Amino acid sequence: MTVLGVAAGAFAQSLASNGAAVTAPRDAASVRLPPHYVIGPEDVLSIVFWRDKDMSAEVVVRPDGKVSLPLLNDIQAAGLTPEQLNERLTAAAGKFVQDPTATVVVKEIHSRKVFITGNVAKPGSFPLMGETTVLQLIALAGGLSEYANSKNITIMRAENGRTVTFRFDYKSVIKQKHLEQNILLKPNDTVIVP
Repeated sequence: MTVLGVAAGAFAQSLASNGAAVTAPRDAASVRLPPHYVIGPEDVLSIVFWRDKDMSAEVVVRPDGKVSLPLLNDIQAAGLTPEQLNERLTAAAGKFVQDPTATVVVKEIHSRKVFITGNVAKPGSFPLMGETTVLQLIALAGGLSEYANSKNITIMRAENGRTVTFRFDYKSVIKQKHLEQNILLKPNDTVIVP
């Protein structure tokens, strides 16, 4: 056990002896899922069949949205919730084993990203793990550069097969005016800072 682990254990034991409630740390093997999460390409899943370890595997969702598992071969995963995939796996495994019990654990989410480009310190893609606003994404990207046109930032979003744009005036928002411009970002949104 590491020194930090020993210290954390001693601290928890101290709290418990003083009557404080102590909870176990969250399982590091899984991630906290964002609201309305559906599985997407590049996500890492751990699929475990109870009593059938040969069918269990850690898999990466392929670009075509499928995962490959022993005996079951290719199963569509993208577009499903973990619960829906669990049901699909249980049904597919029922053809080969009696009373299959599958568990789907999301280990890493790589399919939910937002993008920022232009005059920011660190342009690129960022994981969208929860509710993130435009202002928060700019902060994650290291802030605006000295020559950024902060009044004409654009958010591009694909909705129903067409591109929708939103305007964002950084200076107004940080002065707490026009806060409605500080929208929640959705997966695959792109923020353009001229």
